[in-house]
Amino acid sequence: MELFVSEYPVLNWLAFIISLYLVNRTLNSLYTKYLERKHGCKPINAKVRNLLFGIPFYLKSFKMKKQGVMIDFSNNRFKELNAHTVDFAFAGQKFIQTIEPDNIKAMLATQFNDFGFGTRHGAFAPLLGDGIFTLEGDGWKHSRAMLRPQFAREQVSQVKALELHLQSFAKHVTLTRGNKFDIQSLFFKLTLDSSTEFLFGSTVGTLKEENISMTEVSEFGNKNKFEKAFDTSQITVSNRGMSQNLYWIINNKEFRENCDLVHQFADFYVQKALDANPQDLEKISEDKGYVFLYELVKETRNPQVLRDQLLNILLAGRDTTAGLLSFTFFELARRPDVWAKLKEEVYESFGSGDDINFEAMNFETLKKCQYLKSVLNEALRMYPSVPFNFRCATKNTTLPVGGGPDEKSPILVKKGENVVYFPYSMQRDPRYYGKDADYFRPERWLTGETKKLGWAYLPFNGGPRICLGQQFALTQASYVVARLCQTFPNIESFDDEYPPRKNTYLTMSHVNGVFIGLS
Repeated sequence: MELFVSEYPVLNWLAFIISLYLVNRTLNSLYTKYLERKHGCKPINAKVRNLLFGIPFYLKSFKMKKQGVMIDFSNNRFKELNAHTVDFAFAGQKFIQTIEPDNIKAMLATQFNDFGFGTRHGAFAPLLGDGIFTLEGDGWKHSRAMLRPQFAREQVSQVKALELHLQSFAKHVTLTRGNKFDIQSLFFKLTLDSSTEFLFGSTVGTLKEENISMTEVSEFGNKNKFEKAFDTSQITVSNRGMSQNLYWIINNKEFRENCDLVHQFADFYVQKALDANPQDLEKISEDKGYVFLYELVKETRNPQVLRDQLLNILLAGRDTTAGLLSFTFFELARRPDVWAKLKEEVYESFGSGDDINFEAMNFETLKKCQYLKSVLNEALRMYPSVPFNFRCATKNTTLPVGGGPDEKSPILVKKGENVVYFPYSMQRDPRYYGKDADYFRPERWLTGETKKLGWAYLPFNGGPRICLGQQFALTQASYVVARLCQTFPNIESFDDEYPPRKNTYLTMSHVNGVFIGLS
């Protein structure tokens, strides 16, 4: 039999390329089957074969992301396929999606060394550099060892520094006179102000505006430019991360300029700390209390290391807490019964009106407020700060479940393949949370029904890379919720859309804000 040969060279080349592709696909399939037999694995039963190597779906995903429906699209796909592990093509690569706690535990803990970040460092580096969220291996271990002491209990328990920022926040709310306003935008300003003060020793002061008779306190340039640059550069970094091997395509001039401005901000305070002598640093710490940067300078004097680590922590400390608070008040405004029970506990523990006991509000006492704790747990369950995440296999390996028609057999993950895990969907799975898994019910955390969740509840990741600042975030959020209960006893929802559309950038938030009334 003669090979097809055309008089047109282009067709000959096309035939050659198609032949190579088919041969490669056949050999790859045979190799996959060999590895599956070797490791006792079965294929994933739920397969989504997107056309043209998943390129059209890759482009569609950006559109869904912009509309705020991408995470719910993925969640619904698990339901439609009646599966908990799915095989699909995306941006020319094979991906595995899973919401199985055993698989997530394997990637993040028991088989930690089998999985890495893949392209994350390259995608995130223009903004975040070599920080704790971008590094792996020895670099990550060094970062974690350096940062861990900064989140000791005595540091995270300091809630008093929040009060001044909360007073500025409350002035903005008071001006609304109980009418409709976007509390999410204020929460992002609040956490940016408090985080920059905790990290750099000086607040950006985004809440201190002329319309509330307060003056600018930021030492660095234009606060509004920094805030916008920080926000928009994160969006671009997120899109780069989602693009995997194609991340380098997304690198426009605006992105580079935003990253430069953010770096200038951090460098300003890093240099200020490096220029100060030890006596000056001690005096500033005595006057202002604990300052993250001034303690970190005792560990390293490398300006780039300091900048990168500070920006990594700023991203986590600001955005995750703001998102948690926004989703919490979104649900509280819709549930007067929950709001009433929450106020009752807060008033009983810390007083109200003219009888507020500020001295009693600290890490330990806030932690003892069981209903407050349950409200935040429920908000984190339904709206985890990082709704999905990636890991890339560093060698041929396996995951415990997801294979075969019953999804109970191990599955193969070849070197270089990506696995996407979804805390958002897992934490709404009726297998663990019952038929009302999509319903905001804080009481589930008080009845004992959540005692054996294990890895089915993962708001702060898990394993060796579990979030260092989780207690810091929870303490801040608890304090803000309690104080707003005391300051504004009446709440009303002005959001008609449910479920809300969600931004899924590096962290999750509402697309259009959270519109409520407080008085």
